[in-house]
Amino acid sequence: MFNKLEKIKNRYGELEKLIQSPDVIQDASLYKKYAKELAKIRKLASQYNEYLKLKSEIEDLEKELNEKKHENEFMAMIDDELKTLKERFKKMDLELEEELFESEDEDSGKNIIMEIRSGTGGTEAALFVSDLSRMYQRFAASKSWTCETISSSSTEKGGTKEVIFSIKGSHVYSIMKYESGTHRVQRVPETEASGRIHTSAATVAVLPEAEDVDLTINPQDLKIDVFRAGGRGGQHVNVTDSAVRITHIPSGLVVSCQDERSQHKNKAKGMRVLRSRLYEKIKSDRHKKISAERKTQVGSGDRSEKIRTYNFPDGRVTDHRIGLTLYKLDQILNGDLNEIVAGLKEAERKIRRGAA
Repeated sequence: MFNKLEKIKNRYGELEKLIQSPDVIQDASLYKKYAKELAKIRKLASQYNEYLKLKSEIEDLEKELNEKKHENEFMAMIDDELKTLKERFKKMDLELEEELFESEDEDSGKNIIMEIRSGTGGTEAALFVSDLSRMYQRFAASKSWTCETISSSSTEKGGTKEVIFSIKGSHVYSIMKYESGTHRVQRVPETEASGRIHTSAATVAVLPEAEDVDLTINPQDLKIDVFRAGGRGGQHVNVTDSAVRITHIPSGLVVSCQDERSQHKNKAKGMRVLRSRLYEKIKSDRHKKISAERKTQVGSGDRSEKIRTYNFPDGRVTDHRIGLTLYKLDQILNGDLNEIVAGLKEAERKIRRGAA
């Protein structure tokens, strides 16, 4: 761990010099690249410097205790101070480890595009998509993050077939990345006269939102079609060709967006989704192991490929990856995901410690 931290500390010093170089200042794209890297490791470099400073203070106090140059009363004061500093040092050590883990993920500081789709279960699955969307947006609000709906497809019975939205804020991806996968719900539908519990599923995909600096899309690789937006009838149907379908020809990726009345706005939103999906595809192609893991997590929407179950009759939520069960379904659906996120983060830390 400390070899990595030393490299980061040295790299931070290099970057500070680089962004002051006239050659870099004159190259806007290069300056942006270095400034972004500097911002990403600034907190970690600062924490490590504080860590080294505290370590030095502890070593000095231990040396004084061992040499026993002072009166007993003063030695007792040094001993008390040493205990306090060691407690701070232990806490800082854990914080430094967590920050290092996050820094090793190139996407940790990114905003996200979240896609939620109904899977097995028909109407109940569509209603569950609405529940999950509301849960995540409430969680985002509790973190002072900003949500923006990019695209949504509603059902006549109040559910949602698919919803795509962005979340912007501090460390969004590093917290929300654990939500990718198939979520299962068990409850009695309102239309079920016999009271039989139904099981439905929805898939969640969390994509780091790609920026222009992450990849360049050649306009010649795009096929853009415009069409009249659909809806549930009446005022919901657009009378102009404002909906946009964007096809990235080399990859075959297709994105449609029709939520906005403006063709320009729909195209801009569609490009955000396309860029993020393409970025994820490039990452997956580069890391085939990660690609395989992601396919296993997200799956096809079948209820057998689950990462979490929301059981309404028992009021419980179970995350199957870490064996965590909480009997606080209402609070979780209202956006209280903190305990689940903390458990998943700790599980990841243990895995990474073992792999180090």
